[in-house]
Amino acid sequence: MKAIILNGSNENDATGQRVYSVLHQKLQACGWEIEHVQLYKSRIGNCAGDFFCWVRSPGLCNVDDDNRLIARSIANCQLMVYLTPITFGGYSSSLKKMVDHQIQNVLPFFAKVNGETHHQRRYPAYPDFLAVGWLNQPDPQSEAIFRHLTHRNAINFYAKKRVTGVVAANQNESEIQSSVQNWLDELKAEQRIESAALPESQSRSIEPISIKRAVLLVGSPCTRKSTSNSLGGYLFEQLSRHNIQTETIYIHTTIRSAERTKVMLDALDAADLVLLAFPLYVDSLPAPVINALERIAARHASQSETGPHPLFAAIANCGFPESGHNATALAICENFARLNHFQWAGSLALGAGEGMVHGTPLNELDGRVIPLKKALDLAAESLAQGMTIPQEAQALLAKPFTPAWLYRAMGVYGWGQRARQYNAENLLKRQPYKITEFGK
Repeated sequence: MKAIILNGSNENDATGQRVYSVLHQKLQACGWEIEHVQLYKSRIGNCAGDFFCWVRSPGLCNVDDDNRLIARSIANCQLMVYLTPITFGGYSSSLKKMVDHQIQNVLPFFAKVNGETHHQRRYPAYPDFLAVGWLNQPDPQSEAIFRHLTHRNAINFYAKKRVTGVVAANQNESEIQSSVQNWLDELKAEQRIESAALPESQSRSIEPISIKRAVLLVGSPCTRKSTSNSLGGYLFEQLSRHNIQTETIYIHTTIRSAERTKVMLDALDAADLVLLAFPLYVDSLPAPVINALERIAARHASQSETGPHPLFAAIANCGFPESGHNATALAICENFARLNHFQWAGSLALGAGEGMVHGTPLNELDGRVIPLKKALDLAAESLAQGMTIPQEAQALLAKPFTPAWLYRAMGVYGWGQRARQYNAENLLKRQPYKITEFGK
């Protein structure tokens, strides 16, 4: 039996080292062959969001780095383990960088799973899933989001079994030993994956502040040509009509430079409103966006909690027709705001935005985007007044513009067309990491 441990702990993470040591020891005692990947030491680039692993080199990431080797190991193991500090309810950016690359192990085509749209499996079998996160101190909201994220990942990764464990930094060795043993016992048990609920939103009346300066953080690797930029940019155009000074920062290019990162952090310190617009990546935020949030949190941890708290809001768009897929990622955004001296001003969720917007400015599109523009107009009006995004705006943006069944059917043709330009239409379902000795 083979197990791969994807270790998303940071350097000098004492809690992570304690958890890993106990888990490794107990897996070895049970006869597991273990591959341990310390991700911050690995050579893994950020997912480019180009879908080349689906249409240009099906089943293989276009970038030949350690992500391919890890994806191969995942396809040929019986247990996949995530180890991570719980970061605003999600994974560390080190772990998320590899999680984003796991889309190469599923197909671009759609399937209906539990009443909603997901991608089809590429391989006949997938490993069981154990996710272990740790917190410096108990935080029920962060823990609940983490459990929900791992539940959603288990569905998308076709895991037959999923066990989620949470550790507190102050637990002693005996308690960690007991917890690890319980998780492994649960994996042995024949049981279906149980669902996990998101915590109730803590959104409430926010402290009124005057909005004079707003910053848009675009979290897509496509930067100016992204749907995230189209949505956030249109909303910010409306804000500028209220004499609000606006600035747009592209996260993927910014965090590559220490100097540009400092400029971003300084801009956020001066902002009254921060809006994050991003595409959904594997049920959560793209790894570079998490990295940026980690850096913002580190800056805020060194600052005193004084003065009026700026507003923080988010727009998420996903490639599935159901906007509800964005819920976990937006819960992470809200939790980030709660933990980092921001006032949560609400969120907007769009399904299948790439198919309709595809990075085109909204004012250049036809009448299909009228509901989107109306939703963003309503959101901008409220945010400009220092208020939360209204439910009417949320409902307008969340309403599907294409029936789910039709969207899934259209996907067969659409992905085939995209692959044809690379002469790969007959390779879409290939299995480059074809599983051997599975179950032995």
